[in-house]
Amino acid sequence: MNYKTFVTGPIETNTYLVWSGQEAGIIDPGGPVADIIRFVEDNRLTLKWIVNTHGHADHIAGNSLILEKYQVPIAIHEQDRVMLTSADHNLSTFMGTPLVSPDATIVLTDSAQISLGDATLQVLATPGHTKGSISLYGNGLLFAGDTLFYQSIGRTDLPGGDYQEIITSIERKLLPLPPETVVLPGHGCDTTLAHEHDFNPFIKLK
Repeated sequence: MNYKTFVTGPIETNTYLVWSGQEAGIIDPGGPVADIIRFVEDNRLTLKWIVNTHGHADHIAGNSLILEKYQVPIAIHEQDRVMLTSADHNLSTFMGTPLVSPDATIVLTDSAQISLGDATLQVLATPGHTKGSISLYGNGLLFAGDTLFYQSIGRTDLPGGDYQEIITSIERKLLPLPPETVVLPGHGCDTTLAHEHDFNPFIKLK
């Protein structure tokens, strides 16, 4: 599986274009999407889906334009689905620029599989940043949304956040994965699970 990172929007959200063969998907289109569309077109990729790791505005802002261009399904966890179509729930109202996304056409659950060419990503329910936060794992890559960052974790002081829940998600769902797994977070630089196990101050070492 290949991927390319696009840093999008005013909060510098990491949007990931992933592809296997000529089939591609977009994870968390967080703002202007012209560069993403150009890359898809230049490389003659066939876009198959959009996945939102959670429903905050900075991770869904590009959904509408991608859907307008490609008419592909939008997938999100049921617990965050309402955030797509409500500017209050996705917090964009409070950021001063209300926005909404088209509704989801695929509702994701824990352990679901998302296919792309001959590759597969597994959905891991990782609540804590929001009730419906998910991570995607496959081919040695972990798209962690706003659950796990380089030496940090996602905020839990926003509506739906829960500190103990995010710690439990990391300890039970993410750390058991192979230590060499590359973590691709929703913001900031990539890391590995081995590094986070050893140096992340929020992780309780056993």
